Amino acid sequence: RMVGYACAIMTSRPEILFSLFADLSTLTGVGSKTAKSFSGLQVFRPRDLIFTLPQSLIDRSLVATVYGQPTGKTVTVSALVLAHRPGARKSAPYRVEMEDSRGVFQLIFFHARADYLAKVLPVGATRLISGKMESFDQLIQIAHPDYILEVEHSASIPAIEPVYPLTAGITQKTVAKALGSALTKLPELEEWIDPAQKARSGWPSWQHAVQIAHQPRTMADLMAVAPARQRLAYDEFMAHQLTLGLARARLKKAAGRPSMGTGLLRRAVLASLPYQATKAQLRSIDEIAADMRATSRMNRLLRGDVGSGKTLVAFMALLIAVEAKGQGVLMAPTEILARQHLEGLQPLAEAAGVSLALLTGRDKGKDRLAKLQALHTGLTDILIGTHAVFQSDVAFCDLRLVVVDEQHRFGVRQRLELGRKGDRPDVLVMTATPIPRSLALAQYGDMDVSVLDEKPPGRQPITTAMVSTERIQEVLGHLRAAIKTGQQAYWVCPLVEESEVLDYKSASDRFASLRAALGEGVVELVHGQMPAPDKDAAMARFQSGDAKVLVATTVIEVGVNVPQASIMVIERAEAFGLAQLNQLRGRVGRGSQKSTCLLLYQAPLSAGGKKRLEILRQTDDGFVIAETDLQMRGAGDLIGTVQSGLPQFRIADLEAMTDLMETAQSDARTLLSLDPELTSQRGKAARGLLWLMEQDKAIHLLSVG
Repeated sequence: RMVGYACAIMTSRPEILFSLFADLSTLTGVGSKTAKSFSGLQVFRPRDLIFTLPQSLIDRSLVATVYGQPTGKTVTVSALVLAHRPGARKSAPYRVEMEDSRGVFQLIFFHARADYLAKVLPVGATRLISGKMESFDQLIQIAHPDYILEVEHSASIPAIEPVYPLTAGITQKTVAKALGSALTKLPELEEWIDPAQKARSGWPSWQHAVQIAHQPRTMADLMAVAPARQRLAYDEFMAHQLTLGLARARLKKAAGRPSMGTGLLRRAVLASLPYQATKAQLRSIDEIAADMRATSRMNRLLRGDVGSGKTLVAFMALLIAVEAKGQGVLMAPTEILARQHLEGLQPLAEAAGVSLALLTGRDKGKDRLAKLQALHTGLTDILIGTHAVFQSDVAFCDLRLVVVDEQHRFGVRQRLELGRKGDRPDVLVMTATPIPRSLALAQYGDMDVSVLDEKPPGRQPITTAMVSTERIQEVLGHLRAAIKTGQQAYWVCPLVEESEVLDYKSASDRFASLRAALGEGVVELVHGQMPAPDKDAAMARFQSGDAKVLVATTVIEVGVNVPQASIMVIERAEAFGLAQLNQLRGRVGRGSQKSTCLLLYQAPLSAGGKKRLEILRQTDDGFVIAETDLQMRGAGDLIGTVQSGLPQFRIADLEAMTDLMETAQSDARTLLSLDPELTSQRGKAARGLLWLMEQDKAIHLLSVG
């Protein structure tokens, strides 16, 4: 098992790192209350604190006068104390008049202690004042200065002061004091970076990089490309890629069961197709067949845009399992998609002479028992199902291939559970979400990848237009005319029911208004909260062509296939994410007719909403759309981090540092190919990196298959 492998290379945390993983209260100025407050910054040990880098700088170098300085700037000035002016009322501010080389300004204190201020600011004395300068009624003021010092103590004011993120109960001074203590605990670690890579990049050592990152001198030192910061980001990426590399190596070592396909069933299916498979499809089928023939287990990702023909490739892989006298399972995230797969694959299964079965949560009693019996005895060659296939009483005769559709909707643990249903089955993961390069590296770095970068012949281009909701009557007119010519349409709404919070038309309300406008029996409604039989009946009427318009929520986002549907209306399109809009648009353009996607928006659009809709109007390249989505929304939003296993980096920026991630992946794979057990001097240093970055946990999470 992977966990055993991981433990073999890393038995326990090295002693040299103990001080970084000690309690926060070991740091100067941190008691139990402060330690609790630090948790708001996700800081629990000294190690977390040293990886919390400053966000900006304050220049506290001495100026001659506050006059001429920009409002809002932090200034440090030497000034004479002229007079104290307590407030007339208790709630009024306490003022101290000061004079520098050019004129008078005021210090302002709220809830002041007069005795304390008289002591630190005696009239007639000169003091160094440092704080943010404001202007009120043309009078220059500094409220609650950060520093009030005697001139001879000027050295205790840093000329350049880093500014850290804060949370309730934590001040800049608290962070500075605790960090000063943490930096004294930095151990001398052996270097894990390849010497040539380090020299080429001009990176400092790890210890030096940490110190430089916490002592920036200019704004350039805060940039991601600053050598110290870049090195620390690389370390995070390197640790993550080493972990994925170990997982990958373990899967490669894991003895698989070679599935030698005869090619007979696949040839029958290809001959039955009314079109030619694309080169990308044939290439991917060959890659999968080679993996399944191998003695190690397959762990492959099949990546392709909406409509690129992933389902055919997956079915061919399942046929290899059947040709090898075994079984396959195709798991879908929703019941609608599972039924869609069954309907779409049934003609292909008949051409090949193999038996298909569907298992969902709806199967009960005798029907379910009969399906389970057929599966267990081997009468069922290929099972299509939802989460229901995880249930303990679902047993296969000889499961050789697991295909998981829309991977980001399933957790890693579920993939593992399904893998346990057979004797070392191969795993193929399909995703129709074009994943940006950086996320693919971070999330699927342990997998081999096949990419479908062509669309099957006959796919019609989709005309995409942005239309204001003010023109909805025009849209209805066009829709009425299109229906008369036999066309069908989807109308997607963001909500099922009316919301008091959001000003959106619900699917239920839109269904009622369209039915009134277009006539009874013309419009059907589908959403996730409907009883399954009602949902099936509505879908069946739309697929048969009896109903011309299907009003739906995003339940139709994935996989629904009605070739005669040529119009997609997305209401309040600005409320959807880019990838989701692209998925929805992909539901049309599947037949011989020219197709249209109308993005109905409510003016005025936000800058982000406008950019999303314009990108969609300009391109149908899913990878361009995904890269834009990543830039706009960030990695955590783009793929739900809870289920995706997407790493949370403290310093590295997944969106902006794709090239650095690729470098780390290449370096990690090279190191593991030369030193798979990490026993060389550099390998041992890399073990230390894995402990430092807490990748021992990640190895446990990645123990898939």
